[in-house]
Amino acid sequence: MHKFDPKKIDRLLSKEREQELDPEGLLRSCGLKEDDIFADIGSGPGFFSIPAARIVGPYGVVFAIDTQEEMLLHLRDADPPQNIILLKSDEESIPLADGEVDLALIAFVLQEAADTNSFLKEVRRIIRQEGTLVVIDWVKKAEEKGPPLEERIDVADAVSLLTMAGFCSVVPGPLTESHYKITASR
Repeated sequence: MHKFDPKKIDRLLSKEREQELDPEGLLRSCGLKEDDIFADIGSGPGFFSIPAARIVGPYGVVFAIDTQEEMLLHLRDADPPQNIILLKSDEESIPLADGEVDLALIAFVLQEAADTNSFLKEVRRIIRQEGTLVVIDWVKKAEEKGPPLEERIDVADAVSLLTMAGFCSVVPGPLTESHYKITASR
């Protein structure tokens, strides 16, 4: 298990990545809307957090949560919208109340969790009863970009992990040639 190297942070904010993933369109298609409370778990420098802040508007809240201080400092220095709250977190102890968020996102960090089951149970805890989790990750195939093949989690294995952690209505699907998306209910 390795963590993304903060020295390569520019890769996370590239125009190419933005064009490929369309973070604002993707979040809207996942059901994020005005006034929601959103948790970007593994937020990095805010690739999804900043577009989410525009979507939820001034009465919504975006929690940008990361285990790496460098990522949060980069986001803070980018002068994010006021409705983004930066939170340093451990994988197994997210500093939010039970059922606090409407929609949570785990994008490209599932393979970084030391104990995936404990991590996913903690994520489930912070999502409200009718809330949603969206997982975006790398298709398990060899390619130049992204994590090494042996560190990627196959979509079927990710579905199993989510089910074991107590999520229901787990629906996988393709996102791009390199990425899949899974939507799950609390």
